[in-house]
Amino acid sequence: MNKRATRDWQELDSQHYLHPFTDFRALAAEGSRIITRAEGVYLYDSEGRQILDGMSGLWCVNIGYGRNELADVAARQMRELPFYNSFFKSAHPPAIELSRQLAELTPPQFKRVFYTNSGSEANDTIVRMARRYWDLMDQPKRSVIISRINAYHGSTMAGASLGGMSAMHAQGGLPIPDIVHIEQPYWYENGIDVSPAEYGLRAARRLREKIEELGSERVAAFIGEPIQGAGGVIIPPDTYWPEIQRICREYGILLIADEVICGFGRTGRWFGCEHFGFEPDFMTIAKGLTSGYQPLGGVMVSDRVADVLIEKGGDFNHGFTWSGHPVACAVAIENLAIMRRERLVERVQEDIGPYLQRRWRELADHPLVGEVRGVGLIGALELVAHKGSKTLFRNRGDTGLICRDHCFANGLVMRATRDTMIIAPPLVITKEQVDELIEKARRCLDLTAADIGVG
Repeated sequence: MNKRATRDWQELDSQHYLHPFTDFRALAAEGSRIITRAEGVYLYDSEGRQILDGMSGLWCVNIGYGRNELADVAARQMRELPFYNSFFKSAHPPAIELSRQLAELTPPQFKRVFYTNSGSEANDTIVRMARRYWDLMDQPKRSVIISRINAYHGSTMAGASLGGMSAMHAQGGLPIPDIVHIEQPYWYENGIDVSPAEYGLRAARRLREKIEELGSERVAAFIGEPIQGAGGVIIPPDTYWPEIQRICREYGILLIADEVICGFGRTGRWFGCEHFGFEPDFMTIAKGLTSGYQPLGGVMVSDRVADVLIEKGGDFNHGFTWSGHPVACAVAIENLAIMRRERLVERVQEDIGPYLQRRWRELADHPLVGEVRGVGLIGALELVAHKGSKTLFRNRGDTGLICRDHCFANGLVMRATRDTMIIAPPLVITKEQVDELIEKARRCLDLTAADIGVG
């Protein structure tokens, strides 16, 4: 299949393939990068160039590329039972066994999971499930879900509405009704006049203000990523999440942790809520659940919610053909086994995470970098127009795209979110590969600074 020339692949791509989150005309003029294979932490394109994948695909390839164990498990399952649905009082061993393991792995309030194909679908499911819960609790007015500006919770109608990205809301009549947004806990942009600890409390208390504005009898839930990923790796101050949880409990509203990015080891704990010390009622899972080798998402449902749905609920009229797909579940089981066997989460906590963070913070001296932030194997560089005054660029996003293009040209995937450069490499990255990542990142910052006349 890979025998075609690069230009032939690009021509076919522009004629037939509509890419996600893409300016179709601009991509057709430029031509796609054609990735043909991958191994470990490296991608290889159709021209034979090696690229260090600093983003784990799309925050997901936690155990790295080329793991034959997952391919073998998928093949075995395809031969034994390639598909059967979970409708009509049916189940199969892979979905049941994965559910048992997830109940064992996740925080103790979770014993049940509802499967989807993605994080987007999982967040749609949570909207349905949270509102159903309040209906069964004889509080049907509790339909409003509070999220945050610049959050990302997927691109389906409900997922994109839960997200707080204005560019997404500008297309398709979003957000849908009864989804509202509050300030994101972005200290560098919104709270630099006070200490991070003070700002964490101030940002969290925006939730109380919004609840009081709406009326607590109308609010069903609050949703947040433990660390906002696509929004720019926004790491809240330590004071933020405990205060959010306290407010949710005070008003009795459900707390949702979108763990699509943080879940399965990214922070050095299995889940981001464990890192920040809060106890959600729902957890959205996907991505690292299979390390991207199969599409699979899900909702971890706490006993508080599940007991009501089971005891009072009758039919829950929601689900997907592929819910709990046997091949995806079998791959997830083996992926979790590899993570346990190789102690990848502990490695992030005790070894490679601290090493990456130490090396990453060396970039703080660069004239383009206003702030360096990170936890475990996730990090961000805030690019600024004037380092001394911490002034952000007027045309937000232009400098980030320049830097991103230099990264691609120099063998590194580092994502740009506006003018924030972000990384989330595979959990299997070595110290030598971290050194390579830092060296390439600095080179690309230098090239960007030269382009825009900073330095």
